[in-house]
Amino acid sequence: MKALFSSLFQNIRLYRSLRFRIFLIVLLIGILPAFLMRFIMVRSYENRAMNQKISEVTNQSAIIAAHLARADYFSDTSDYVINDELTQMANLYDGRILIIDDDYLIIKDTYGKSQGKYLVSGEVISCMNGSRNMSGFDEENRYLEITVPIIGENSGELYGALVASASTDGIHANAEVLSRRARVIEVIIFVVVMVIAYALSSTLMKPFEKVIKAVDSVRQGFEPGVESIEVPDYTETKDIMDAFHHLMSRMKEVDDSRAEFVANVSHELKTPLASMKVLSDSLIEGGDSVDAETYREFMLDIAAEVDRENKIINNLLSLVKLDGTDVEDVKLELHALSPMLQQLIKTLTPLARKSGVELLYEEKAAVEAEIDETKLSLAIMNLIENSIKYNKENGWVKITLDQDLQFAVITVSDSGMGIPEESINRIYDRFYRVDKSHSREIGGTGLGLAITRNAILLHRGAIKASSILGEGTTFTVKIPLRQDI
Repeated sequence: MKALFSSLFQNIRLYRSLRFRIFLIVLLIGILPAFLMRFIMVRSYENRAMNQKISEVTNQSAIIAAHLARADYFSDTSDYVINDELTQMANLYDGRILIIDDDYLIIKDTYGKSQGKYLVSGEVISCMNGSRNMSGFDEENRYLEITVPIIGENSGELYGALVASASTDGIHANAEVLSRRARVIEVIIFVVVMVIAYALSSTLMKPFEKVIKAVDSVRQGFEPGVESIEVPDYTETKDIMDAFHHLMSRMKEVDDSRAEFVANVSHELKTPLASMKVLSDSLIEGGDSVDAETYREFMLDIAAEVDRENKIINNLLSLVKLDGTDVEDVKLELHALSPMLQQLIKTLTPLARKSGVELLYEEKAAVEAEIDETKLSLAIMNLIENSIKYNKENGWVKITLDQDLQFAVITVSDSGMGIPEESINRIYDRFYRVDKSHSREIGGTGLGLAITRNAILLHRGAIKASSILGEGTTFTVKIPLRQDI
């Protein structure tokens, strides 16, 4: 049942509203002290009045008990003066007085109902056994009961006990009047606090309404000026808007990047198609007049453009696969990295020789790491291949393997043309080329480094590039030795 009510409360929109909760908190803070004050005030009055009544009745009962002992009332209960005192006291306190002898026999009852009967109660027994004054309260009938012993002043002889009952209706009536007046004050306080709580909750929520309005404005797209909205009222709203502005900027970057990516993909795919279209149209228009050598040359160009198109598509597929791969989906196994690097060097040696580039390898430490060999091989191959393609004649590419406490470190450095400082941060963007003309000459697609970076990130690794224009570039790759570090 408790879980059901909790679930219902969680689904009530009003209850989940911050405005309502602020209103409720302020209301409770204002109202609870008023309720508590009324309770304390009434209870304090009742306790004080009750203690005063007990003290008063006890004193009067003790005085009459002393008179009874001196007048030897237990020998003659017809004493007019004593009986008149008893009656006056009973009327004064709107109560009743019983005189009990040492045999627990009631010898006087101001009500005249219980004379000749016996009264055996805890208070009477205690008085008979030497206790002084006893008091009690009958909550049902609202009567105080005071029991005092009747003892001879000089002899110390116990004659009996006096039981006096006193009504507390007056105390109760006064407490009711006090409580009613306090309730009127509570109602006034409740109305005032409710108005203050509503006004305060509305005021406190205005900055958040500005935030909601600003965030809601992006539903239909990016609006001019949204980025400049500031809500400095609270530290929290300022932080929220700062985070919102950062998100907006990031979304715009992503949107611009997506648009640029689509444009680049379209351009890269259309270029080989346009070349093939021109070449094939030339062959068609030439008809039978085209000699075999020209025909062969055009067909070789068409085949080269097909290969280029195929390479772009394959790189795009590789990039999509890496983008859609979670770290948990990478097939990690413990591998020695040196054999993998040596195999890559062996594979790329013909390309290096053709370009007049020398491949160098240095192993500073025998390193084993948990890797997905296929994906990491693709990443390092792209780095080495780029270093070969964008190198100088008679240049060199050096691959170095090392490790530190937690990471395997693979360095690929070259003596190539280098990368301008303003381009370093963009080299991992898809289809970005530092030197577009040279890239097209060597068949680059602008996807290699994007693929490399994604593959390394899947290994929870990092890649860093440093370069000096005209002197060469160094890529440093760090891969965790164990993926649970």
